[in-house]
Amino acid sequence: MTPAPSPGPRTDLLRCLGSAREALLWKLDGLCEYDVRRPLTPTGTNLLGLVKHAAGIELGYLGDVFGRPSGEELPWLAEGAEPNADMWATAEESRADIVGLYRRAWAHADATVEALPLTAVGRVPWWPDGQDEVTLHHAVVRVLGDTQRHAGHADIVRELMDGAAGLRSGHTALPSRDPAWWAEHRARVERAAREAREEP
Repeated sequence: MTPAPSPGPRTDLLRCLGSAREALLWKLDGLCEYDVRRPLTPTGTNLLGLVKHAAGIELGYLGDVFGRPSGEELPWLAEGAEPNADMWATAEESRADIVGLYRRAWAHADATVEALPLTAVGRVPWWPDGQDEVTLHHAVVRVLGDTQRHAGHADIVRELMDGAAGLRSGHTALPSRDPAWWAEHRARVERAAREAREEP
């Protein structure tokens, strides 16, 4: 069977980016305020911080870089801001505010991708002089890669919290939903690791 023709690179990029965005946001579903904010790695990785970071990335690479500022105020990215301030939410920053910002960032980024040719060239002010030009196509691929990476981080953080895993509700892309199957699978992986450690 011959696959259906692709609608084009712009549509492909936006579809893949949209899927990654939704996967990242789904990880917040059903959690209390503490759980969406609590750090679960030594470097402080937390779910709401990943969303906040992703919003700033989209507004920067798919807005400012192409002369299309959003008008959104991002104090955590201002000069003199505390390092890593975009990777966690203060008690005063509500989940609704951060998710709302992320959704507005999507709309603004998508409008940039729709308005400009993929060959359009932008300037990344935080890159070194002389190496700071980027095409829109490259910028979208970069944002897509970053979003997928952080959706993977969110997947692990959420699984550590309550065992929820997978791509999205109703479509986990996992081979089984049976806890007993997963317990045996994990035990098998652990046995293999121990056996490999004991190899001469």
